[in-house]
Amino acid sequence: MRAHLGDQLVIDSPATGGTRRDGEIVGLHHEDGTPPYDVRWSDTDQVTLVFPGPDAHVRYLEHPSGATPAPSGPDAERAGTTPARTGPDRAPSPGDIGRRVAAERERQGLTRATVAGRAAMAPQYLAYLEERPADPGPGTLTRLAGALGTSVEALRGGGVELPPGQGQALLHPELRELGAEECRALLSTHGVGRVALTTPDGPAVVPVNYEVIDDGIAFRTAPGSVPAAAVGSEAAFEVDQLDETAGQGWSVLAVGPARHVTDPDAVRRLADGAHTRPWAGGEREMWVSIRPQRLTGRRIGPAPR
Repeated sequence: MRAHLGDQLVIDSPATGGTRRDGEIVGLHHEDGTPPYDVRWSDTDQVTLVFPGPDAHVRYLEHPSGATPAPSGPDAERAGTTPARTGPDRAPSPGDIGRRVAAERERQGLTRATVAGRAAMAPQYLAYLEERPADPGPGTLTRLAGALGTSVEALRGGGVELPPGQGQALLHPELRELGAEECRALLSTHGVGRVALTTPDGPAVVPVNYEVIDDGIAFRTAPGSVPAAAVGSEAAFEVDQLDETAGQGWSVLAVGPARHVTDPDAVRRLADGAHTRPWAGGEREMWVSIRPQRLTGRRIGPAPR
């Protein structure tokens, strides 16, 4: 008997064609995929070490041709947590769930070991999920969602094409005004926000990747672009976050004069400290900074009992 991480171990029932018990193989102890296995049982969600008997068989997931099982335990520590490659120069291709798990983990700056510990799974199994086209069970997804502070639906990609705000509202929400320090703390998470400005063609609102440095909100753009028109005038900048699963979120609005950052040292600091390149791509090396003179924010969530 040989297995890969993510395969199912099935214990057959004495009744013909029946299944007495099944579980997901979450740990291997031999590089060739032979028993024993660490199995997370579907009926109890508990992980046990299993030496399969004659009434057991493996239900295989689809694995790339030539793939070899990833080691677990001490062997994995020596070999690292990356599953074996499918060819001499080709890395395994992750599935959509694995990409979302990895992207959310990296966005939060978490290591695999940290997330695996929170989700009660081996780091090498998390590596397998992130790097292979795996289809983890509901229990595994629920633990991963909890470890990452997100939802199973989000990890599965449900609702990605829907506009935000269509989730279920709370029965008794509370809308709370945020203080200036809270607003600054939320702004400092960086990411994507919206700059509102007046152009020759009228008002405009444009999404931009932004950074916060020295209490200023800075974003890269191109000369002659719509965001560049904010220079020399008062602009508004808004950033928000909405958790539809929990029915809560927040928004922060900053208003102040916008200027073109031309000092070479300041430009270098902004470029070196940038967390990401502009999503819009292209040559966007013009930095614009908004110095907030007014900060307001609101948070909505469950009302205290």
